[in-house]
Amino acid sequence: MRLGLIADIHGNLVALETVLAALQRDRVDEIVCLGDVAVLGPQPGDVIARLRALGCRCVLGNTDAWLIPDPILAAEPAMTIPVADLTRWCAEHLSTADVAFLRSLPLTIEVPLGMGRTLVAFHASPRSLDDIIAATTPDGELRAMLGGHRADVFAGGHTHIQLLRRYAQVHVVNPGSVGLPGVGPGGPDLPVNEAVAWAEYAVIEASGGDLSFELHRVALGVSAMLAVAAAGGMPHLDWWTGKWTGLRSASGSG
Repeated sequence: MRLGLIADIHGNLVALETVLAALQRDRVDEIVCLGDVAVLGPQPGDVIARLRALGCRCVLGNTDAWLIPDPILAAEPAMTIPVADLTRWCAEHLSTADVAFLRSLPLTIEVPLGMGRTLVAFHASPRSLDDIIAATTPDGELRAMLGGHRADVFAGGHTHIQLLRRYAQVHVVNPGSVGLPGVGPGGPDLPVNEAVAWAEYAVIEASGGDLSFELHRVALGVSAMLAVAAAGGMPHLDWWTGKWTGLRSASGSG
């Protein structure tokens, strides 16, 4: 089987459609979304509608949890004015069905890979919506983050940084960000993407006893994407535009 992994769409329908077209060319059998689907982008409701129509399985991300406040989920709140304002704007543009979709999302998903192998999908880690898994995360910390789950592959997003790491007898993979590779939670152990003009995803192939991993970047039509954003009335458009190839919009920060 060939499994497509997408994460951190952040309300960017243009980027999502670009990645879905690439996944169709890659002939994947299934797509799993690793959360953060709506907040921070110009088309949050359209992205949720596309995912619902696609019928792909999806886990809850930390920014998704901001839209459905629940003390049990305990996601760290937005820390900057643009992110807080964009979260409120996103909430105002979601339908009851959109919110119900977010409330239905689990924290983890188990995906069979054949021959008794499994993949555990999550957003940041199985134990938290805000953990940061990096290439340099010490093994002991990583073991705690994985929370006693047993799997052959662990797949998460959140950092917006692509990752393929061997840990003990398992692999840890992060497909990067579909809709906002130019910004993420950051951290001293994470590299920074600059001059971004692409969307990211991953493909895992399980064939017989073999497992293979592909990390992809696919070029975006940045000008068309920015035009869609400018037409949508999103606040802090200048902030968002500046995450793509270092450009700034002419309309101000909203």
